[in-house]
Amino acid sequence: MRFKIGDSVKVKEGTLCPDDDSMCIGGWQGRIFEVDETIGIRWDSITLKQLPLNYIKQSEKEGLGLTEMYLDTDEVEPASPRDTEVEAERVATELESKLQWLDSDDQEDQRIYKVIADTDDPEEAWNDYLKKILVFPFEAEVSEPQDRGPLRSGDKVQVDKIDSVDDLYGILVKVSQGRQRLVFPLCDLTATDKKSPNYLPVNDYSVWFSNR
Repeated sequence: MRFKIGDSVKVKEGTLCPDDDSMCIGGWQGRIFEVDETIGIRWDSITLKQLPLNYIKQSEKEGLGLTEMYLDTDEVEPASPRDTEVEAERVATELESKLQWLDSDDQEDQRIYKVIADTDDPEEAWNDYLKKILVFPFEAEVSEPQDRGPLRSGDKVQVDKIDSVDDLYGILVKVSQGRQRLVFPLCDLTATDKKSPNYLPVNDYSVWFSNR
């Protein structure tokens, strides 16, 4: 069959990945972006969301593109689109932004990736995760310089609860310092007790927030 750029195609059942013959890619779907001796396919958003973690890690390690693949014409068949090109590009961009946390075997990176791996909204994923895992109240220190407000770097506060999620400042928490009651960005705090169950989650979130 003659294919053209823009056609939606599905990989035929039983087709093996050209870069890993131990993995079947039958059912993967996308759109053709190049037609030559082989055809170049950019995966749709549904396929991108279902990519196996081992495949993602191996592709990153070997420097292979995750969002597209070249296959022979007899390995694919016509299919109905399952999304729009805009949606596919959005999910591809989100996936690329998560890959920095898989670049090494660092435990911090792996913890961060586990939180954001299966979500379209990493900030909400962190909000849900931290609500479940943090133990309140806990003592914290302002760890970042402050241009405004009553708190300064090095100040000690008590973190009482998660308040909300802000588009600019991320997760906001209610804190107290003496009689003062404030709402403050969690990303600017560090739990003071390194042995507490709160220390690593708060630190991981701050690292993710500053590198997102």
